[in-house]
Amino acid sequence: MRTMLTKRKSRSIAAILAFSGTLKIAGLHKFYLGQPLWGILYVLLSWTPIPRVASAIEGVWYLAQDEESFNRNFNFGQSMIKDSSQVQNQVESIANALRELDALRQEGLISEYEFEQKRRQMLDQIS
Repeated sequence: MRTMLTKRKSRSIAAILAFSGTLKIAGLHKFYLGQPLWGILYVLLSWTPIPRVASAIEGVWYLAQDEESFNRNFNFGQSMIKDSSQVQNQVESIANALRELDALRQEGLISEYEFEQKRRQMLDQIS
């Protein structure tokens, strides 16, 4: 089970929670985005207009950001699914290239030394 801190955050939900803070309890969007200290501060200052104004400004800011900027700020870069699938595709393509390189070595078209150099270059691309 994922915790709220590692779960992917939605830009639209963050904006809705921020705008809801202008009407009732401000700071819910901060808890959602994994910033509990800011959320507590907003709740403690809820008797003043400051958190409501800040929530409205942040709601507009969330909507004004493109998805990439929001992910960079609140989702540790891009989505984990996309990153892991990119890595998996890269590993698969390098594995296929290594198989082809090994076939060339076995057929005598490249030397053992050339094979080893190219193999190390390919494996360095993964990390």
